[in-house]
Amino acid sequence: MVIISKYLVPKNYSGLTVYPFVFLKQKKLKEDIFLINHEQIHLKQQKELFWIFFFIWYLAEYLLRLIKYKNHYKAYKNISFEREAYNNEVNLNYLLDRKKFSFLKYR
Repeated sequence: MVIISKYLVPKNYSGLTVYPFVFLKQKKLKEDIFLINHEQIHLKQQKELFWIFFFIWYLAEYLLRLIKYKNHYKAYKNISFEREAYNNEVNLNYLLDRKKFSFLKYR
């Protein structure tokens, strides 16, 4: 389910996924098929890790990357979940062929 809310999505981001919801900053973003695909990849990741473990892992990995890179954007872009989603967002068939826990290849 896609929900439009400019208040729940952090500044400088277009979308945020918290299983089973995708929050978008603007209504017109519902038409961005690559953004929606990116967020659907996150839905699959969150489902695999029972939601709460996804966020624990996500935060831990972000903090480790932040220490390593000393830069928020670089840390964020190098989180394995984000790397998988960004690398495959243009492949609209990705979720059809994706194997479970594929994000592990992006660590």
